[in-house]
Amino acid sequence: MLSAAVAGCVNTTATGAVGASRKQLMLLSPQEVEQASAQSYVQEVGKARSAGKLNTDAALTARVRNVSQRLIAQVPVFRADARSWKWEVNVTQSDDLNAYAMAGGKIMVYSGIVNRLKLSDDEMAAIIGHEISHALREHSRETMSQAYAQQMGLGIVGQLAGLSQGSMELAAIATDVALTKPNSRTMESEADIIGLELMARAGYNPNASVTLWQKMMQAGAGTGPSFLSTHPSGPARIEELQRQIPRVLPLYNAARKAR
Repeated sequence: MLSAAVAGCVNTTATGAVGASRKQLMLLSPQEVEQASAQSYVQEVGKARSAGKLNTDAALTARVRNVSQRLIAQVPVFRADARSWKWEVNVTQSDDLNAYAMAGGKIMVYSGIVNRLKLSDDEMAAIIGHEISHALREHSRETMSQAYAQQMGLGIVGQLAGLSQGSMELAAIATDVALTKPNSRTMESEADIIGLELMARAGYNPNASVTLWQKMMQAGAGTGPSFLSTHPSGPARIEELQRQIPRVLPLYNAARKAR
């Protein structure tokens, strides 16, 4: 197990201007996790379509896809291979304040997070950039690998290495990780700062990340949105964003001049 862990310690992205660098324990192959995530995403899209809730608001879907494409154009800064991922961007009609990006570039935005919070495109870029950053850093693969390391040989997670029950179990776990399992504080911080750089390079004002999380905190005061269960917020997070913003403002200013 020790040798596997050592062999599985990698840094999945370039550091970018924000200096994102950390060795990550990866005991599952990226191909396994991307395949499972793609299968899970197809299931989630299918559920939304069957319920008549997939991309029903044409204007909102166009906005989400436009913002996403501008952000996706910047991903080679962190990963050259990510530009050729089979990116998919969809919107599901739901009052939930939620969004996610699965491994391999499978993005889903819930209409509630845009409509209820009245997000600007800049604030939307902060949400989507954050989620794309989780995919770039392969946080799902890292989380699943950590579970495997903790429960080697036990239960469903212990079957991951050999996939003895087939790919359905891995897809179920990929869904669980993307939709319900909270990321660690470290992962959230990485997604915040990488997301800041992505949005700045795409010409979106990084200061909008602060107003976004202020809105999220206000929404969470009484309603407890599901997004906050997997994306912890608070004054400390906003303070860290404010501390990081000066590092990416030159990128934002350059992008605005180039447009």
